[in-house]
Amino acid sequence: MMKQPIKGKDGWFKDTESGAIVSSENREYEKYMKAYRASQKKEEDFKSLQNEVSELKSDMSDIKSLLLTLVQEKKV
Repeated sequence: MMKQPIKGKDGWFKDTESGAIVSSENREYEKYMKAYRASQKKEEDFKSLQNEVSELKSDMSDIKSLLLTLVQEKKV
């Protein structure tokens, strides 16, 4: 396995056989993975909030429809 240093990225190398990017330091890898997991969690939280807002909009639409039905029945 031949490792080629990556310019501007201390401690990071490219495996010339597989093309994989490899860190020579575990601390850098852990730092990267922590940032990656935080990014994934943030994206997951955002999607969860989008679903909740969508459900709330649907519920509000149902409530509005029921209220309109009640008002129309009272007029009759």
